[in-house]
Amino acid sequence: MLLVYNSAADCESALRKTAEEGAMGLLSWIVFGALAGWVASMLMGTSGRQGCLMNIIVGVIGAFIGGLLVEVLTNSNVSFGWDLRSFGVAVIGAVVLLAITGWGRRQR
Repeated sequence: MLLVYNSAADCESALRKTAEEGAMGLLSWIVFGALAGWVASMLMGTSGRQGCLMNIIVGVIGAFIGGLLVEVLTNSNVSFGWDLRSFGVAVIGAVVLLAITGWGRRQR
């Protein structure tokens, strides 16, 4: 698709809007990942040993893993948005990640 702008100001405005949407997308992924990681850590009993940064990492990676699992098992595409289905998929993926890797467990 070819976009044609009437002026440099229109082009600059479109680029600024795209950049702002990208930043909000990143912020949304961080918040979504933190919530999913926190819920998963509570379910797995590791919430006392994980900090906020670890919850974000576990939640974002868990959302990716959960999306892959759903796509493989249901043979359908997963679109992540702010809804209950996406949140459930992210939490399930984060639980799977915590179970497989043992992140958050204390070393003896």
